[in-house]
Amino acid sequence: MRRWLRISLGILGILLVGAALFFFLPARLDPVQASVRQPRGAALIERGRYVATASDCVACHSVPGGRPYAGGLAFNLPFGTIFSSNITPDRQHGIGTWTDAEFVRAMRHGVDDQGRELYPAFPYTAYANLSTDDILALRAYLNTLEPVAKPVQANGLRFPFNQRYLMRAWKLLNAPQHPWQPDPQRSAEWNRGAYLVEGAGHCAECHTPRNFIYGLVRSQAYAGAVTQGWKAYNITSDPESGIGNWSVDELARYLGTGHAPGRGAASGSMGEAVSLSLSKLTPADLRAMAVYLRSLPPKNTEAAARVERNSPAMAASTLYSPGQAAAHGNVPGLRLYESACASCHGWNGEGVQSRYASLRGAQTVNDPEATNLIQVILRGTSIETQYGHATMPAFGASLSDAEVAALSNYVLQHFGNKRPSVTPERVARARAEGR
Repeated sequence: MRRWLRISLGILGILLVGAALFFFLPARLDPVQASVRQPRGAALIERGRYVATASDCVACHSVPGGRPYAGGLAFNLPFGTIFSSNITPDRQHGIGTWTDAEFVRAMRHGVDDQGRELYPAFPYTAYANLSTDDILALRAYLNTLEPVAKPVQANGLRFPFNQRYLMRAWKLLNAPQHPWQPDPQRSAEWNRGAYLVEGAGHCAECHTPRNFIYGLVRSQAYAGAVTQGWKAYNITSDPESGIGNWSVDELARYLGTGHAPGRGAASGSMGEAVSLSLSKLTPADLRAMAVYLRSLPPKNTEAAARVERNSPAMAASTLYSPGQAAAHGNVPGLRLYESACASCHGWNGEGVQSRYASLRGAQTVNDPEATNLIQVILRGTSIETQYGHATMPAFGASLSDAEVAALSNYVLQHFGNKRPSVTPERVARARAEGR
């Protein structure tokens, strides 16, 4: 009996020592070196600027009205709030004292210059797919920014999520174990698209649902997810609930401009991604991303949200007046649309003042859950592209929850041929979700 007790205690001791080493041993810092193909001087800085743009760094590391890259943006997650870091070259509050090796480690493994584990609100699980040359070019570009001496607010996470060392176990389950490698069976264009989508673009971070520990559900990759009140839609090749019936040209145009005829316009987080990142990429890279996205395995997730390209109400309407059928039923919603929306969006889905006001074929007006429709009505939306600036004002302050629900249901019926599903209670939740 004593012998078995000693063996059990010995095994327990080994497990405890192993756990201590795993969780608390300092993170390894490997030396890094650029390849012989890496440009120098101004060309290196320009390459880094492009990587920063493709990675949409400024979106997460800036607050509205604040200094670019100075951090402080809040990510309200189920287990607390995380604030983005200052990545200007300020030596006290930014990354001015970081070595190249420390920067590469952060991008690849989610560990900062002090050896502390970083939370996956910073998408290092995607950035791990970037080449060493691209990461070092990004570092060189960030070094050229003006230092901003701005401290960032401490994270507000609940126990046990505030214990950073636990992230090592999370990474075992969720971080890639090997860097991305090109597929020799695919074209150079497909591989470039895969590199951008899976790496710099980190598209899966928004378009893939997460499990209870905030890891991506890989079996549902790109099948759509809701984050902070906004839905990133299914972008797999499924023809009903995804982008399977989009052409490569349509998708590339949508990525670069936030709009494609008969597909509606980007809004919310996607509109921001177009404004700050995608619209600034080369046409070749946008097409490569479209080629790769069109090859993603189909996931049929929301049959009820199938896009209606020409609903009966739209077909019976003109640009400036609703058809007879559209003037019956949801009278409060009709009156609200008539007074607040019709002058820009029109009645037949084509849009009056701008192509960005077109609602024909838009996923937003075909989703019975009305996730993004409610948010757009409440908060408005804005998009900046190479073709100009387009803005929809917010109506959250002027419309009650009941009015937003009535308006949403009318839009769903008229443009998506969907049954009314939005309640005032749903709108009230959306007001809180998107804050």
